[in-house]
Amino acid sequence: MNTMMDRSSISVLSVGHLCIDLCQGAIPALLPVLLVQRHLSYTAAGGLILATNLASSVIQPIFGRFADRFSIPWLLPAGLLLAGIGLGLAGFMPNYWLIALSVALSGIGIAAFHPEAARLMHKAAGAKKTTGMSIFANGGEVGFALGPLVTSAFLIMLGLAGTALFIVPMAIVSLVLIGFFQRFSLYRSEGKQLRNTGYTDSWGPFVRLTATVICRSMIFYGLNTFLPLYWIIVLRQSNTAGDVALSMLLAVGIIGTFIGGRAADRYGRRIVVLIGLGALAPLILAFVILSVMNIAIAFILLIPLGLALFAPFSVMVVMGQEYVPNYVGTASGVALGLAVTTGGIAAPIFGHIADLYGIHTALLSLACLPLVATGLALTLPQPPIPLIAKK
Repeated sequence: MNTMMDRSSISVLSVGHLCIDLCQGAIPALLPVLLVQRHLSYTAAGGLILATNLASSVIQPIFGRFADRFSIPWLLPAGLLLAGIGLGLAGFMPNYWLIALSVALSGIGIAAFHPEAARLMHKAAGAKKTTGMSIFANGGEVGFALGPLVTSAFLIMLGLAGTALFIVPMAIVSLVLIGFFQRFSLYRSEGKQLRNTGYTDSWGPFVRLTATVICRSMIFYGLNTFLPLYWIIVLRQSNTAGDVALSMLLAVGIIGTFIGGRAADRYGRRIVVLIGLGALAPLILAFVILSVMNIAIAFILLIPLGLALFAPFSVMVVMGQEYVPNYVGTASGVALGLAVTTGGIAAPIFGHIADLYGIHTALLSLACLPLVATGLALTLPQPPIPLIAKK
């Protein structure tokens, strides 16, 4: 097994991850405009997040299973293009159901990209799996952070028709990825060779880890969906200020991901996950209670909230790959896809709470989820070191 990190491959995969998650990060920033111009309710707005995530979560593990058996790098550019086209069409659709269909199409592109990209990253990282995953995850988080700002700029330029501009970066990066196909072929057969080499799979801990990731994802999508609206409606700030707040949370998350990955290398995977998830409940409560006092306090509290939310993420993905080392692509499809995007199912629930009781109460209700996630994380063992194959 190659122990050296292929930095060129990891860099281009991370840029691709940035672009694909730029599409995901753009959708919450579209919601305030769609609410006004397409006359949507909060519940309907949450439903658009659900449409994207259902399209992605249902089929992403299937793509991951194929990634374990075959090398399919063409899914990377195909996924990027499909995600960009779906998002581009959303701005032109005249009614809710056509908008939902467009964002679901974008979700399918997201599903196609992630498992193969994560499998290639796992191989290209060599012995530095956590470091490689942190770089890869940071690419996606930069995309999420830029998504609201880029969306705001596109909407200012062209109105809702500005969503079509997302196709341009997707096409450019797709061409770059195609140029790396020959390099990616170095990792073509490793997934097949891993079978029956003495590596053991721990499916029980993997299932509990998946449930933990889902809880963390529900918190993420609750904040990602309603934080801009909270900034506008409760704190009485501008649309741009709401986008800046969301981008700040996600930008802090980039730092949190890096800190989490480095800390996991030094202190172990499990302790990083427990500390991050355990801190979320009091931080959410503090934010909801104190943010209404002063806008500066609201911005300051986004810093520890972002650190705690994102520090465990890449660590949990690597834990999933280590729990089932014979199924790295499948684990990636579940951890990056099914578990993460299934968290979006909660978005309409919190949207309904917001319709009935206000966005303030919807965010307050998020504080219950970290308690469940922490309880699940306490049952997770430290990932075992894979067994060395017997000859």
